[in-house]
Amino acid sequence: MAEFDLVITGGMVIDGTRMPRYRADVGVKDGKIAKIGHLKKHQAKSSIDAYGLNVVPGFVDLHTHYDAQLFWDPYCTISSWHGVTSVVIGNCGFGFAPVKPELRERAMLTMTRTEAIPYASMKAGMPWNWVTYPEFLDSVEHRKMGINLLPFMPLAPLLVWVMGLDDAKSGRVPTDQEHAEMKRLLHEAMDHGACGWSAQRLGRNSVQADFDGSPMVTDIMHDATALELASVLGERNEGFIQMTYLPENMSYEGDSESHAERHYEDLARVSGRPILYNVVLVNDAHPDRFRHQLHWLDACRRKGLRVYGQAETMEQNFAFTFKDWNLWDDMPAWRECTVGKIEDRLLKLADPERRPELRRIEEMTGLVTNSVRDIIVLECRQPELKKYENQAIGEIADAERKHPVDVLLDIAVADSLNAEFYTPSINQKLEHMSEMIKSEAVPIFGLSDGGAHTKFFTGGRYATETLVKFARDNPVISLEEAHWRLSAHPALCAGFRNRGTLIEGAAADIVVYDLERLKVMPMEIAHDFPGGEWRRVQRAEGYKAVVLNGEVTFEDGRETGALPGRLLRHGL
Repeated sequence: MAEFDLVITGGMVIDGTRMPRYRADVGVKDGKIAKIGHLKKHQAKSSIDAYGLNVVPGFVDLHTHYDAQLFWDPYCTISSWHGVTSVVIGNCGFGFAPVKPELRERAMLTMTRTEAIPYASMKAGMPWNWVTYPEFLDSVEHRKMGINLLPFMPLAPLLVWVMGLDDAKSGRVPTDQEHAEMKRLLHEAMDHGACGWSAQRLGRNSVQADFDGSPMVTDIMHDATALELASVLGERNEGFIQMTYLPENMSYEGDSESHAERHYEDLARVSGRPILYNVVLVNDAHPDRFRHQLHWLDACRRKGLRVYGQAETMEQNFAFTFKDWNLWDDMPAWRECTVGKIEDRLLKLADPERRPELRRIEEMTGLVTNSVRDIIVLECRQPELKKYENQAIGEIADAERKHPVDVLLDIAVADSLNAEFYTPSINQKLEHMSEMIKSEAVPIFGLSDGGAHTKFFTGGRYATETLVKFARDNPVISLEEAHWRLSAHPALCAGFRNRGTLIEGAAADIVVYDLERLKVMPMEIAHDFPGGEWRRVQRAEGYKAVVLNGEVTFEDGRETGALPGRLLRHGL
C-alpha cells in the first residue's frame, strides 16, 4: 500500500512562515501534508515533478464576492486560475442571506450595481433553495467546489431582515429590541460556521450605491449598531470583521484621526478581534493619502489593536462601458444619470442642462482616474465613431475644442452606451508601490473583488501580478515575505485552521509554479456566464499544478475536474 496519496518531488519549498526556502519533497495523505523531506515517487499513488519550481501554500483571498458565482462556477474563476485555494465570501456587508422570498428579486437587483454582477446570470444560476443564513450555508456545503470557502455574515441582509427594507433604508437607529435580534442572528450564524461579519460604510454618497442610486443600508448604518455586533465577537472570542472605508472618508491633516479611524479602533477594542481595513490604495498623484493610512495603521499596531490593512497590489485599470459603469456614484449628478433603463440614461447623459454638473467630475480624484483626459477610447460600434478608437479623451477634446466630459459622454451616447473605454492605472510608480508594500502596516495583499465588477475588472490576478512585479522583476520583497502575505497572514487573520502554510499536519493546499514563466495573460472576453452573459478575464501562465485538500485541481492551468473544495465552517 502506498504511504502517500501524492508526492511533490524536488521543488523549492517556500512554506509561508517566513522561514528561508529549502529544497525538499512533500508527501500528501488524506488531504493533509503528511511528511516533508527526502521522499520517493514509488511511495505515492501519484507524483508531481517540481524540479526547478517553487512549492508554496495556496493563496488565501479575504475579499471576494463569489456569493452568486459559486453556484455556477465551482472553481470560482478567475481566482483559482491564479493559485487561490481559499476565499472569503460575504464581504462588504453584501450577500443573499437571510433574504425573505419576496425580496429575492430586490437582492439580485442590488448586486447588479453595487458589485456589478449580471442580473441574468444570478437569475439563471442561483437556486435560491434557502431563506435563512444557516440554510444558505447548507446550500453552499452541498455544492461540489474546486475551492475552499469561508463565509462572513453580511450585515446588509441582516439589517433588512430585522428592520424591514424601508426602515433599514431610512437610516434610523435600530431599537434595543432590534439590536438584540441582530445579535441573536449573528450568534446563530457563527454557531453554524460564519467567520464574523462585514460591512461597507461609505455614507449617503456611496461610491457603490444600490441599483436605484440610493445608499446601501450599511452605508447609513450607525456606529452604535456596529459596536453592538462587534460585542458579539468579543463575547465569543472568535471571528473577525471586514469593513470598507475609502480614503476620501479619512483625515490627512498631520497626526489627526478621522471619525472613521477612531471607529475602527473602537471596534477593535470592543471585539478584541482582527479588523480587516479596506483598502490601502496608492494614488501616484496623491501619495499623502496612502502615507497617512500607513501612519495610522502603524499607530494601531503600537497601541496593540488588531487593525490590519489590506493592500491593493495590482495596477488599478479598468475597461468599461456606461452600460455597466458605476464607480462615480459618489457624485449625486452622475448617480442620478446612470440609474434607470438604458433609454432613460441616454436621455439624461445627453441632456445639455445636466452637463455643467457632470463636468465637475474633473474635481474628483481617487479610485479610478485623476483626469477624464487620460481615459482612452477602446472600441466603438458605430462606424462614424471608429476614428476615436485608441485615442485619449484629452487628445480628442483638444482637437475638437470641447470639454473632456462632453467628449466622453458624446461618444458614449452616440454609441448607445456600447463604446468601451479604458482608464490607465493611477498606481504605476514603483517607488510608491514599494513604500506601501514594504510597510508592516499592510501585511495582507489582495482585494481581488473576485466575482464582482465582472465586466470591467479582473482583480483575481492579484497573486500572480504581485509575485511577478514585486518579487521577481523588481526585488521589492523576498519570496518568503510574499508568500507570508499571500497565504499565512490572511489565513491567521480570518481564522482559517491549519491553512496558509506548508508544514506537516496542515491542509494540503499547495501551488507549484515556475517563477521565470509566471505571467498574467492579456485581458479577454469570455461568454461563459449563465443567462447568456459575458465577463472580462485574465488567465495565468507558469502554474504547473494546484492542489486542494490533497487533490490536484489544475494541471498546467487546466481544470482536472476534481472538486474537493469545502465550506470551512469555523475555519475548518
